Amino acid sequence: MAKCDFCGKDVKFGIKVSHSHRRSNRTFKPNVQRVKAIVDGTPQRVHACTRCLRSGKVTRAV
Repeated sequence: MAKCDFCGKDVKFGIKVSHSHRRSNRTFKPNVQRVKAIVDGTPQRVHACTRCLRSGKVTRAV
């Protein structure tokens, strides 16, 4: 499951272009970690992207 529970960042689709300019489909997946965080005052296992972890949107449970 590549989706952040806090910011909603998920899989994006694009086109891979080789050196000879042949094009094929590809996916861009966010760096999502499964962490234990405080949600509504209780610790829960959630999926959070590393951008949310670094910026402080997620409060980690110890």
